[in-house]
Amino acid sequence: MGKRILVISATPRKGGNSERLCDQFIKGARESGHQAEKVTLRERRIGYCIGCGACYNQKSPCIQRDDAPGIVEKMVAADVIVLATPVYFYSISGQLKTLLDRTCAGYTRISDKEFYFILTAADNDPHALQPAVECLRGFTSCLRGAKECGILYGTGVWQLGDVEKTDLLKQAQQMGRQV
Repeated sequence: MGKRILVISATPRKGGNSERLCDQFIKGARESGHQAEKVTLRERRIGYCIGCGACYNQKSPCIQRDDAPGIVEKMVAADVIVLATPVYFYSISGQLKTLLDRTCAGYTRISDKEFYFILTAADNDPHALQPAVECLRGFTSCLRGAKECGILYGTGVWQLGDVEKTDLLKQAQQMGRQV
């Protein structure tokens, strides 16, 4: 069997441009014989890290009772993790940042993973997305054996459906095929 792929969609907008790219990535991955699951953060209840310290050194689980621990377990089980986010004010969405902060209780177990990043933005310049990429790299740099395998820069897509007017859907599908 192929790889286990977890796609984390961090758009707050149902059917948004980054979510459509996630779906195409999954389509391509499944065409290549991989298992793929999408977690849509807007459908989950994830509280902010409160810095209580209960999980420091991963000795205790997070004290919050929400959906974050289940998503972290999916990240641990995956071979490949796709982090997809719209870019707001040159950074990742708050939904994704909140989840990444909540991996504190188990981030040492998210090891030896392949990572793909899917970013969308109204800006037409891919360089404008670099601060968001660096934020994602900051997270993956804390993980043992993390390997960045690809980035899809979805630039010039602001309004709902703008991605349909580009070749980004094809690129996302191809990226999924190449996992």
